[in-house]
Amino acid sequence: TFGRWCKLLLYGWCGHLSGRCGRQGHTIAPGTQLRGHVVIGEDCVIGPNTIIENSRIGDGCQIHSSLIEQSQVGSGVRIGPNSHLRPNSVLADRVKIGNFVEIKNSTLGQKTSVAHLTYIGDSDFGENINVGCGVVTVNYNGYRKFRSTVGDNAFIGCNTNLVSPVHVGENAYIAAGSTITDDVPAGDLAIARARQVEKAGWVEGYRAKELALKEKEKNEKK
Repeated sequence: TFGRWCKLLLYGWCGHLSGRCGRQGHTIAPGTQLRGHVVIGEDCVIGPNTIIENSRIGDGCQIHSSLIEQSQVGSGVRIGPNSHLRPNSVLADRVKIGNFVEIKNSTLGQKTSVAHLTYIGDSDFGENINVGCGVVTVNYNGYRKFRSTVGDNAFIGCNTNLVSPVHVGENAYIAAGSTITDDVPAGDLAIARARQVEKAGWVEGYRAKELALKEKEKNEKK
C-alpha cells in the first residue's frame, strides 16, 4: 500500500508490483515493472503486465499490458493493451492509445485518439484528432528521419500513409487508403489512391483461361 497520491520515485528498481494505492482505488496490477525514475499520479490503474521506465504518468490513467519508455503521459489517458511508447513521446490529457499502437518521439494533443494498429514516429499531432486503423507516418528514407505535423480536429482515415515531411491542416480529412506526399490545407479533403475500376464479366473469361492452362499443363505431364 502506497501513499494517498501514489507518487513513486524508484531508482534502479525492477520488480513486480501488485496492490492498491490511495483512497481512490489506485491499482498496480500483477506483472507490472517500474524501472528507473517513475512518477505516477493519483487514481491510476497500471497493468497487468506493464513496464514503465523513466517516465511520468498523470492522474486517472489506465495502462494495460504496454511498454512506456522515457515519456510523459498526461491525465485521464488510456493506453493499451499491447502498445509501446518509445522515448521522447508526450501525450496530453485524455489521449487514447489503443491496441498495437507505437508512438515514437512524438507529441499528441488533448483528446486525440489512436485506436489501433498504428505507427506515429517523429510527428506532432494536435488536439481532438481521430487516427484510423493502420495509419503509418513514413518518417525514414533509409538515411534521415523527417517530421510531420497534423492540425487540431483533423481526421486521418484508415490505412493512410503520411510520407514525411508533410503538414495536414486543422479540420482536414484524409480519405482511407491514401498515401499523402504533399501538404493538405486546413479544411480540405485529400484523396490519394487509385480510382476503382470494374470490368463487367471479367471473371468468367479469366477463370476459363486459367482452367484451360491448368488442364494443358496437367496433360503435358502425362
